[in-house]
Amino acid sequence: MSASHSAHGNEAPYYYVPHDSAHPVRASVSLLAVLLGAAFWLNGYQAGFWAFLVGIAALFVVLYRWFGDAIRESESGLNSKRVDNAYRWSMAWFIFSEVMFFAAFFGALWYIRTISTPLLSNMEHQALLWPSFTGSWPNFGPANIVEPFEAMGPFWLPTINTALLLTSGLTLTIAHHALRAAHRNKAIFWLLATVILGFVFVFCQAYEYYHAYTDLNLRFDSGAFGSLFYMLTGFHGFHVILGASMLTVIMFRMIRGHFTADHHFGFEGAAWYWHFVDVVWLGLYLFVYWF
Repeated sequence: MSASHSAHGNEAPYYYVPHDSAHPVRASVSLLAVLLGAAFWLNGYQAGFWAFLVGIAALFVVLYRWFGDAIRESESGLNSKRVDNAYRWSMAWFIFSEVMFFAAFFGALWYIRTISTPLLSNMEHQALLWPSFTGSWPNFGPANIVEPFEAMGPFWLPTINTALLLTSGLTLTIAHHALRAAHRNKAIFWLLATVILGFVFVFCQAYEYYHAYTDLNLRFDSGAFGSLFYMLTGFHGFHVILGASMLTVIMFRMIRGHFTADHHFGFEGAAWYWHFVDVVWLGLYLFVYWF
């Protein structure tokens, strides 16, 4: 139910079903252009790069218009409590799929560290495969075929980033409580603080990558450790950018007067996603940087 409903006392439809839309088809075509462009680009065709860029730009335009339609439907009073409940379940399942995505990489990290590496370093495998292979973690592969590198430790950038994300979770919670208390200006202020902390985190992680490449020689091809380090932290960084962008949109909507103390699932959905990003980082901080 939107703000306009509660303001005018109108009753939303039992379950609003949008009219036929071309947005799904346009999004599919845009994604096809992105994937084909990337495939051709990686195989040395320069035209693939431009197709990739066009697909990305087209996808952003489609999403902007699609989300705009959904916002107008909400603000015009078309979303009942049943639609609100459907949005909540959709966001919950989306976050669950993201949990499974990261669980796969954490599972790979656990399997390589606790099963594969010790197994390949026992006497039987050393005799048959790689006599010089050791079970240390991180390792440089059989016969040290991986260039020497240093593992990224928890001090100080990862610890600073942890403090940034934990603080952003606190500021977001304060903003949520302020919105529920109908203190709009306070909610906007603390939401702005959350967005700033999120983008500062991204800046710090970019500097961390620069430090890893130039000072530690830690690269994507630095064995299993390098691959998993960049896959886990890189995908998490992408999710931070996505979450901070979502919160930025929510902040501008709040400035325009959207949401009320009782009806603000757009805010809540973005907040759920941000707290999920925080929890994933805690797992990264422990299992990638400390253990």
